[in-house]
Amino acid sequence: MNRMLKSILTLTAFGAAALGLSAQPAVKLLTVDMGKLFESYYKTATESAKLKVDQQKAQDELERRVKELNGLGDQYKELLEQSKSAMLKDEAKTKAEADASKMLDEIRRRQGEIQKYQGDAGKLINQQISSMRAVLLDEILKKIAELGKSKGATMVMDRNSLVYADPTYDITEEALAFINKDRPATTAPAATPTEEAPTAAGTAPATSAAPVVTVPGLAPKK
Repeated sequence: MNRMLKSILTLTAFGAAALGLSAQPAVKLLTVDMGKLFESYYKTATESAKLKVDQQKAQDELERRVKELNGLGDQYKELLEQSKSAMLKDEAKTKAEADASKMLDEIRRRQGEIQKYQGDAGKLINQQISSMRAVLLDEILKKIAELGKSKGATMVMDRNSLVYADPTYDITEEALAFINKDRPATTAPAATPTEEAPTAAGTAPATSAAPVVTVPGLAPKK
């Protein structure tokens, strides 16, 4: 009796589970290329242009400081030559040597400031790129979710994260048109790969290294 009751309960539970599974809606999977959507989103080009302006300002300031440093390097060399000149009296050579020593200290201080400025500017640009990327990706994801729901999808996935997906499930081109449907008429076209726009990974373009003044008695900072 107990065995029969257990069998009946087991079959009942199995039937209920099977019924529950059959009641679940069929999975409808769609895929998109998130990298392409990010790069071709009209706001990516707009925000990238703003970042390029900030980056150029930082580069211009860096070059201005380096130019001033090179000028100090030239002055240091002149003072060093004067301190060793046979044409000058000992008093004048002593003064030139003292001035050269002060100038050397100033050059070292300026070198430190330039390296700090370059590092801080690079960090700031990377932070701006990361912030821009997060905001734009959030906008894109919300729009893709809206499109997916309208197409009756149960899931929309980035095809770049899948081992394989049938191309017939891909809606990247349709999604691209959907996320750009509100593009203002005056907005510039999306950035192309040759324009070096920030990528979906949020990496800042490399900035040129600050030139270092090399003068006698002063080793270049690394």
